[in-house]
Amino acid sequence: MPRRITAFFCGLILAALPLASYAGKPAARAPTYETMPAVRDFIRSMHEQHGFDVDRLTAQFARVRPNQAVLKAIQPAAVPEQQRSWQRYRDRFVNSRRIDNGVAFWNENGVELMRAQALYGVPAEIIVAIIGVETEYGQNMGRFSVLEALASLAFSYPPRADFFRAELEQFLLLTRENDQGPLDVKGSYAGAIGIPQFMPSSLRRFAVDFDGDGRIDLRGSVADAIGSVGHFLQRHGWQEDAPVASPAAVSGEPANLVAAGVKPNLAAEDLARNGVTVNGGVEELPSRPSALIDLVTPGLPTEYWLGFDNFYVITRYNRSSFYAMSVFQLAEAIKNTRGIDSNGK
Repeated sequence: MPRRITAFFCGLILAALPLASYAGKPAARAPTYETMPAVRDFIRSMHEQHGFDVDRLTAQFARVRPNQAVLKAIQPAAVPEQQRSWQRYRDRFVNSRRIDNGVAFWNENGVELMRAQALYGVPAEIIVAIIGVETEYGQNMGRFSVLEALASLAFSYPPRADFFRAELEQFLLLTRENDQGPLDVKGSYAGAIGIPQFMPSSLRRFAVDFDGDGRIDLRGSVADAIGSVGHFLQRHGWQEDAPVASPAAVSGEPANLVAAGVKPNLAAEDLARNGVTVNGGVEELPSRPSALIDLVTPGLPTEYWLGFDNFYVITRYNRSSFYAMSVFQLAEAIKNTRGIDSNGK
């Protein structure tokens, strides 16, 4: 599940904490959703566009109501300083527990990870790290009713209603295609599903049957999860054997460079003109386009990095520089730790 919630998933995410760990009960006195005019319009649209049975869909919405835990979790942090702290965010995801569990996950699923790396060009450690950040290797996939979570956000959270209404539509199509009951599927507070926390639209577009059993199961099949993450990143433009990010220092005014966003479009001349250097100025600035990433922690100096195309691709999974940097640093830590372990040092 950053500053925004993404695709894809993963897409969406707030200050980027995957919130599969949140859980809650529906508000006791809130009416169920089938009474709401907007829901009745949605049901009619699903019937007209996709042939859903009106009575059956109405009965399903009659079993869900606004979930206050979902609506609370989606809200931005009340205190700005708590909303954006790289150090606090990093400590949650790049720590000894996730590193050690990532090494174990890699050792247990090495064959599938190497197959995904060969097929999609995405390093095994990146796939492992995304799964580690999202659900801690499948340990925490969420306990919310996905139907109720998506309905709550589609019809009771106006700021993102259009996005979540589209995801609700995709979810209902997904469950029909897989012959699942919409009320039976569990996921995160934002409606993300399975070991890699795919949103329904991403699941329909990018998930793959990597274990070859004839169906896609992101909750029960680690192989499908591994393959689907690799496929997602490949489809979003992952460049094999290309760098992700590099530390940088800034002596000038970085505001305009940071404001340019995470998509790499800054040339070396742009960086040099604004006092950006790498490795203390000893190394030349990269010739490839980059983005200047600011990792802010209140009360501490801002940490700067150059993000390249593959860094941007990771943000397609979750549109947050904090998220992408955590994935990158966790991946490096897992790879290095596993290398030490495998060499017996």
